[in-house]
Amino acid sequence: MKKLFFIPALAAVVSLTACGGNNSKSEGTAQNTTEESSTSDAPVETVAGIENVTISNNWTVEGNDQMKFNTELIRVKAGEPLELTLKNVGKMPKESMGHNLVILKPGVDLPTFGGEASAAADNEYIPKSALSSIVAHTKLLGPGEEDKISVTLEKGVYSYICSFPGHYALMQGKIVAE
Repeated sequence: MKKLFFIPALAAVVSLTACGGNNSKSEGTAQNTTEESSTSDAPVETVAGIENVTISNNWTVEGNDQMKFNTELIRVKAGEPLELTLKNVGKMPKESMGHNLVILKPGVDLPTFGGEASAAADNEYIPKSALSSIVAHTKLLGPGEEDKISVTLEKGVYSYICSFPGHYALMQGKIVAE
């Protein structure tokens, strides 16, 4: 029994020591990273896997009955119009499995926004109280429907979600504008 307690405790000590032991080195690296963040490729470094995504300003994203977007990473040229089409490829009715796509400003807290959105049924789950957090959004779509939005994004990383109640936890992605 003592061994079972000792092993996790030892692992925790080793982890904490490893994280805190090289402060002087990591501070220098952090300063360099901060300085580099003003360069043109900073958003690429913040999103894992974005280097494998082709840059395009014309994207189609599909939402389905399994509460999934088929595209979770989008890479665009900043300062140029983005044409984004959402297609609901599911079969379930809009009232129980509607989908939209909401592009949020950088830094918006997704759980907070999702909670506000779930209470906004009268406005297709787009909360009027959080309009300042939204860059653009599609209509709420039923099966077989699609909607297109056009927006020009400044350089940065933008989250996008489906704001239908309960969907944002699974239906989300990132747009990297570089």
